[in-house]
Amino acid sequence: MAENTSTILRNKLVYSVFPRNYTSSGSFKSVRDDLVRIRKLGTDIIWLMPIHPIGRKNRKGALGSPYAISDYRAINPELGTMEDFIQLCQAIHQQGMKVIIDVVYNHTSPDSKLLSEHPDWFYHHTDGRLGNRVADWSDIIDLDYQNHDLWDYQINTLKKWAQYVDGFRCDVAPLIPLDFWMTARQELENFKPDLIWLAESNDPDFIKRVRDSGFEDLSDGELYRAFDMVYDYDVLDDLHATVAGKESVAEFSRLLQRQDIIYPKNYIKMRFLENHDVPRAAEYISGTKSLRNMIAFNLFEKGSSLIYAGEEFGNPHLPSLFDYDPVQLTGPYDFSMLIKRIMDVKHEQINLFTKGAYSVTAINEEIIKLRYQNSMQQITGYFAIHPFEGRIEADLENGIYKDVLSERDIVVKNNKLVFNGEPVIIN
Repeated sequence: MAENTSTILRNKLVYSVFPRNYTSSGSFKSVRDDLVRIRKLGTDIIWLMPIHPIGRKNRKGALGSPYAISDYRAINPELGTMEDFIQLCQAIHQQGMKVIIDVVYNHTSPDSKLLSEHPDWFYHHTDGRLGNRVADWSDIIDLDYQNHDLWDYQINTLKKWAQYVDGFRCDVAPLIPLDFWMTARQELENFKPDLIWLAESNDPDFIKRVRDSGFEDLSDGELYRAFDMVYDYDVLDDLHATVAGKESVAEFSRLLQRQDIIYPKNYIKMRFLENHDVPRAAEYISGTKSLRNMIAFNLFEKGSSLIYAGEEFGNPHLPSLFDYDPVQLTGPYDFSMLIKRIMDVKHEQINLFTKGAYSVTAINEEIIKLRYQNSMQQITGYFAIHPFEGRIEADLENGIYKDVLSERDIVVKNNKLVFNGEPVIIN
């Protein structure tokens, strides 16, 4: 684990924003205008997806992917000016939140400023062609980190943005040498202490394919040497399979509990049901009760939590990365109060959630139980992975408890409680 990683990050809610598609205006101003609402969710950190100019060569869609960057040190004029960006960062700070930006260091657009100035900094196939090492991404070309002048350029670029932001979400971080990330972190620590480092990890199948192709792909365990938080792609396929009924709740529980053993003691997973690269939760989870249970479960898991803008309204449509496709900040549901209540609990009981013993247990074929406890207190959550109503085992003393979420009384009798289909958190 990065030496100075604090487990306080386990209590943080990250809100992901795609600026170009944030409302119909798609600008830094549109994000700034919504900060009060975002903060009321319990948000601690706003993650801005790439803010840089987008290349024109080999663009996908009408507008191109924000991950096909043409200049790491400039602002995409579609979003506003540099001054607009600085004002947004200041406004986020004024709301008591931090801001991290996307760092896309594996590749650039095929017409990037970096290519025109330093073609030797790029990966070339054996026949001399530019391209990709491990995937067929036609709108980008890979960088080559064997050249240490590239390291200096990229680290100095991070220092430029660290003047305004509080950290970085690093795109496909496993495809970049670990030594680079460790060097970058150390130099940035000297420049601005306590930055937040979030790594997009790769799923197990992708890691296997890359390694079998003869290239490097960092495991989550390796990423933790340089990063504070890592995606939970290692169990995302299992989450989807469990929700679909193709994997048992017991097996899913075992995998989640195993994370608590195989990673460093102060590991921090960023938990999510959705992000800009995977389906919306409302696409694969049906009905308000099921969505409420899964959102509550995801937020209550050990680690930081991610809400992708629009998720709080149960939006099933995933905005396109390549075209004008404004996110709808309305929807068939509104889970804002649910999110706030859970984050209030996590913020109020910092020690329990950051340092308490954590257990994951399958109660039956539908219900999963999460518990945090220390010598003084405990908090337990029951969540329906599949719809369920009825009596369930509850290893609590007989008595009347208060459900944190609904504020209704929960009666435990003969070590059982009645689960009415809604998520329950007992403090």
